[in-house]
Amino acid sequence: MENKITVQDILSLKGTRKITMLTAYDYPLGSLIDRAGIDMILVGDSVANVVLGLDSTTKVGMTEMLHHAKAVTRAVKHALVIGDMPYDSYQVNPQESLKNARRFITEANCEAVKLEWFDRCLEVTEKIIQAGIPVMGHIGLTPQTAEKEGGFKVRGKDAEAAQRLIEQAQALEKLGCFSIVLECVPDKISQIITQRLKIPTIGIGAGVHCDGQVLVTYDLLGLFERFTPKFVKKYINLSPLILKAIQDYKLEVTEEKFPAPEHSFLIKEEELKKLDI
Repeated sequence: MENKITVQDILSLKGTRKITMLTAYDYPLGSLIDRAGIDMILVGDSVANVVLGLDSTTKVGMTEMLHHAKAVTRAVKHALVIGDMPYDSYQVNPQESLKNARRFITEANCEAVKLEWFDRCLEVTEKIIQAGIPVMGHIGLTPQTAEKEGGFKVRGKDAEAAQRLIEQAQALEKLGCFSIVLECVPDKISQIITQRLKIPTIGIGAGVHCDGQVLVTYDLLGLFERFTPKFVKKYINLSPLILKAIQDYKLEVTEEKFPAPEHSFLIKEEELKKLDI
């Protein structure tokens, strides 16, 4: 497709300009994000929290993720679309990881997949990359395993943990990942990782030194109200605006102000007279 952003395009942006990335889970939002010129769209497993009302990203599987990914790829003309592999698709049974990664490409028309760091991350990542599927890594706070790793908090705050993150990033680059998400990592550590890698880093709560940034779009738009992470900036707060519109609709219906004549269809009087009523 003409002007479609590729993995090579993303790699070439390192050191040239900042890379932009947002999440999408459906056709309308995917289309708007694409029209805005965002470089990469992640069909994130955050759909569990912000769309499906679940309390953990581990509660969505391939069925849900492929369903949402298909909707997004139908809308997107330019951005690179990345499928976020759900927890049970590669961590519960790593032997199934390649098959599931392929489904994002062949069934959902994504161009790449994202994997969060876990014990067998390097093994699984290597298998998928060797099969020709581009992989985005994800280190730092990894929501799929956060509860096992001490909860939802910043990673790499002491020297030992920071060194581990640096080594993880370098290992993922060596395997052939085309980019790495750094989530909830101190800005100085993100800076060190970004400077050491030849591939782009994408930050979320990781400071300004990363090669690019990603946010959950529902957070950015003020559509998710259960909690707001420190690293989120709300560029607009749509929830009260949408609530007001729905309240106005309810009022106009109950007061018989909607639908008005301009919202209604008419039949000619002579046709009406022909009815046997």
